[in-house]
Amino acid sequence: MHLGKSIRLQRIFNRNTGRTIIVPMDHGVTVGPIDGLIDLKETVNKVAEGGANAVVMHKGLVRCGHREKGRDIGLIIHLSASTQLSPFPNAKSLVGSVEDAIKLGADGVSVHVNLGDETERDMLADLGRVTSESAEWGMPVLAMVYARGPKIKDGFDPEIVAHCARVGEELGADVVKVNYTGNPETFSKVVEACCIPVVIAGGPKMSNKKELLQMVYDSIQAGGAGLSVGRNVFQDEDPATLVRALHGIVHEDLTVDEAMEIINEKDNS
Repeated sequence: MHLGKSIRLQRIFNRNTGRTIIVPMDHGVTVGPIDGLIDLKETVNKVAEGGANAVVMHKGLVRCGHREKGRDIGLIIHLSASTQLSPFPNAKSLVGSVEDAIKLGADGVSVHVNLGDETERDMLADLGRVTSESAEWGMPVLAMVYARGPKIKDGFDPEIVAHCARVGEELGADVVKVNYTGNPETFSKVVEACCIPVVIAGGPKMSNKKELLQMVYDSIQAGGAGLSVGRNVFQDEDPATLVRALHGIVHEDLTVDEAMEIINEKDNS
């Protein structure tokens, strides 16, 4: 492996566990300035304090979230964008480059692909282009691959999720982010068929924290490499404590009940 890529990956992944906690904050382009993404410095401080390994941002947001003190955290620049205002919200366009990320001091880049969309071929071409350029620079690539389109009945179907993960792997990504399939048995098959780390997405805002912790725990038991979860983390009333609990599961092999004790202790203090 390119030495630079290895060094950057160790800023995104815990080198002792080989796992990661990534908190995406790229939602503003898609849905606007939602709760949790108004004061970026504060939000980044909170997730860094809790022990997150990296955040994901669009290139223009880095200046809003950069801090000159506090705990260090990895930076991944998101290169794909679309808005919910578009008649084609699943059609992602490249809005940045690997060189943009290098100039910003990033540790990685990410690209979003929606398989099954009418513009799938363009998104696949974009991912292939970015992974080729990244290989030249030693820049890790996180591929966010989902199944969303006219022919997709269930984006959480294990076979479809495995296909999503395999696309990221085969087109040269270093890490792939996919939906969780709902149970460890089926998700283990997704992981087994992919030779790069597989992290899970968080999806829509969940009703309670234990549900999130259980999903993460189950994915780790199935061989997953961690999580890339946005709204369920940065929109929590106490992101630092929630990330601390997630850190316990991902990096310290805590059970769900043990992780919940971290949250309950804070709530009762």
